[in-house]
Amino acid sequence: MPTPVNSANEEPAQGEEPAQDEGLRARLVEAGVELVAGEGVQALSLREIARRAGVSHGAPRRYFPTHLDLLSAIARRGFADLAARTAEVLDGDDASPRARLTSLARTYLDFALSERGMYELMFRHDLLESNRLGLRDTSLPLFQVLVDLIARIRPPADTPPPVVAGALWANLHGIAQLWGWGSLPLATGSDDIEPLLRAALDAHLGPESR
Repeated sequence: MPTPVNSANEEPAQGEEPAQDEGLRARLVEAGVELVAGEGVQALSLREIARRAGVSHGAPRRYFPTHLDLLSAIARRGFADLAARTAEVLDGDDASPRARLTSLARTYLDFALSERGMYELMFRHDLLESNRLGLRDTSLPLFQVLVDLIARIRPPADTPPPVVAGALWANLHGIAQLWGWGSLPLATGSDDIEPLLRAALDAHLGPESR
């Protein structure tokens, strides 16, 4: 059973950080990660996160000055998880750039559909607009991988690779959202997302050479 914090207003001695602080911060974030996975974004109240972490309801304010700070820390875990998944499918892979990009796109859609609560949190407008903890920058390394692969598949012509990458990302994001809402399965009459993925890649990169 977690040890509760005695008081959310206790102040450490000047120049001294209590040894438990990092552990408590991590526990609050972990409680939020588990909560959003199990119950969705709407469940992420400060009070419920504190209860799950086994601390007083005022304790999160000591470690995260605002609700957005805590939500941003939780969302960063989501971006780290997505980055780890994409690194796993790309690391040491000697496949063609097109095949690597297909794997990356498929991993993105798989994450969006298997981690729907976290995915929604990661792209919440208020979190990205506030840019707490540099949240907007967390997706840039993954976006650069996308840009580099596109540059190898489709050498720059009229449209620079970052623009193509942005359009493809927007397309994948839209597929993920509409599929998660059930709109695309209903409209297409199919329960297979793979043809949509292939169509998106063909639309932005041209048909795959056989």
